[in-house]
Amino acid sequence: MARRRNPKHSVTKALTNPMTENLRPDRNGIARAAALLQAGGLVALPTETVYGLGADARNGTAVAGIYAAKGRPSFNPLIVHVANADHARDYGLWSDHAEVLATAFWPGPLTLVLPLVPNHNLSSLVTAGLDSVALRVPAHPTAQAVLQAFGGPIAAPSANPSGRISATTADHVLSGLEGRIDAVLDDGPCTVGLESTIIGLNHARPTLLRAGGLPIEAIEAALGGVLAIADSAEIIAPGQMMSHYAPKAQVRLNAKDARAGEVFLGFGQIDGDLNLSPSGDLTEAAAALFDHLHALDAMGKPIAVASVPDHGLGRAINDRLRRAAAPR
Repeated sequence: MARRRNPKHSVTKALTNPMTENLRPDRNGIARAAALLQAGGLVALPTETVYGLGADARNGTAVAGIYAAKGRPSFNPLIVHVANADHARDYGLWSDHAEVLATAFWPGPLTLVLPLVPNHNLSSLVTAGLDSVALRVPAHPTAQAVLQAFGGPIAAPSANPSGRISATTADHVLSGLEGRIDAVLDDGPCTVGLESTIIGLNHARPTLLRAGGLPIEAIEAALGGVLAIADSAEIIAPGQMMSHYAPKAQVRLNAKDARAGEVFLGFGQIDGDLNLSPSGDLTEAAAALFDHLHALDAMGKPIAVASVPDHGLGRAINDRLRRAAAPR
């Protein structure tokens, strides 16, 4: 059976419910989330990486609502979530590299940036007017259930105010976006805790655009070659802005201890007010990163952070920490 496309270019006005619904990850909650998305609403969804702020990727008014709710610059593209690789081919121009990576890592924490296909029917706001699109197939069963019930592509950046700490629980979502969005589908904490790794496949060779929840080493092993590194001045994918994932407080990196008036985020044997992983496990540290930053930021003091090894998931952790500490 052929997949259904949404033929509508006119859009339903986004919902303006002043209260944000808290939905359960059961049949009724998933059906309600799909109905809100179909009506042009905004729904925060759990994925294995972070909570995403979802809207119909074909509905320009709904996608504009994402930018408004987050206060997000319009030149920063959004990731489009789809149910499987077949649906991804409806929007991105497929290639041998796309096939290798999708087969190896989808569903999972990997986003592929591909050239747009003709007649893709996506809102131009999703791509920030570029000729490429960022696509991902999430592994989280609740995200998959919503995609199936909704029956279309869902644009979903992280469900937090733009530039602030990403949300890995429904409480994180509500602390930043309550009253600005229609609902949050609460299915507990995210297991990966870092945004997806983004690979550009619209270059001469596969290019790392953002380190994330899938280690770069695994991607290079699947491709049988070393990834190119993107020009830092070129923003063609989410998470490339220099100041991003930032707490309200100032952040100091590679600290050995806290200075007067600071709170301290430790790692391994270097302990602090909170510790990303007392055992030095990078997977545990990735899952805890945003939750710990939220907790320390709530203390209202500058944050000092211990060094984290720069390999495997440590590369993605350090990328987020550098952006959190960047001048604003």
